[in-house]
Amino acid sequence: MKVKLAEALLRRKELQQKVDVLKNIKQSNLFEMKGQRTKVTDSVDDIVLQVPKLYVSQVTEEYDWHARQLRLVDAAIQQANWQTELELDPASMGDYVPTRAIQQYK
Repeated sequence: MKVKLAEALLRRKELQQKVDVLKNIKQSNLFEMKGQRTKVTDSVDDIVLQVPKLYVSQVTEEYDWHARQLRLVDAAIQQANWQTELELDPASMGDYVPTRAIQQYK
């Protein structure tokens, strides 16, 4: 599929944001604490359970998919970067040179 460079740059940004979000999901965010008050013995009357909201494998699979897509898009952008030449004014690639008026006072 052929896309414009601008589209690929936007896609790379979208994928990077998704990868960053998935990378920052903490193990504690995957579980919901649920408690039920139950009289088990005289000294124990509260049982707390961790119920998974989703499984680590789901997050890992989604992270891996997005990270792979990001690498593919980034590689295509880098290839275009190395193969594309731009026509620039030579002065835009040079270093700053002070004007003569400023040099007189030195």
